[in-house]
Amino acid sequence: MSEDSRTKKEIEADLKVKHAEARKAEAEARKFEAEALQEEILANRAYEDDMRKKAQDKENFLYRFSGDVRSSSVQLCMEKLTQWSRMHPGCDIEIIFSSPGGSIIDGFELFDFIQHLRNKGHKITTGTLGMAASMAGILLMAGDIRWVGKQAWIMIHRAAFGAMGKTYEIEDEVEFVKRIEGRILDIFVSRSKLTKQKIKRNWDRKDWWISADEAMELELVDEIRAVMPEQMKGQNDGKQPRKTRSNTKSKKRS
Repeated sequence: MSEDSRTKKEIEADLKVKHAEARKAEAEARKFEAEALQEEILANRAYEDDMRKKAQDKENFLYRFSGDVRSSSVQLCMEKLTQWSRMHPGCDIEIIFSSPGGSIIDGFELFDFIQHLRNKGHKITTGTLGMAASMAGILLMAGDIRWVGKQAWIMIHRAAFGAMGKTYEIEDEVEFVKRIEGRILDIFVSRSKLTKQKIKRNWDRKDWWISADEAMELELVDEIRAVMPEQMKGQNDGKQPRKTRSNTKSKKRS
């Protein structure tokens, strides 16, 4: 049938069909575009959720020990470290202390547990932001690598206790605390260039606060972190930068 022989109505009908098909194609294209966009949004959301999960401390085997050293805080820390050790044998673990100290006995439990993990092949990094005082300062010594924040402080002092009872009971308690202090001295001497005599001179009847720079000089830590960029620039512009190494109250207290 020639174009001339077709009626006006037939031509209009054909045009309507073509327009309908075009609209249908456009609608399908928009539908596919919307579905693709939705899939992209879901994929981006899943990616961000995955990245947020991977960025969490626990996914990076980082434990932040804040507050007093006591039975509950030590148990929480040991439970998490045990979980990581069993699920990821030999993984590197970091513990950051920001603590005023606390119970010596509970602290020694965590200290020995960290040594157990080191003996199992875990590389343990210990650090402090804010302060690692008293028992927390001892726990800082537990890691393979130890670091301190530039503005953080380490505090060492003698073991403190409160004793009540008969004279011989108090004498026994005093003897036990002296033995505990001997353990503390052994730990610091083995992890620094301090001698027992120097520690005793500095902690007798007082709290011995040690800055980050002093801790490096005494080899109590291996690295200073969180140095201000302006301070680092000042060191580099002037003299040679300082060499750094890479990377409770109810019980007796230290």
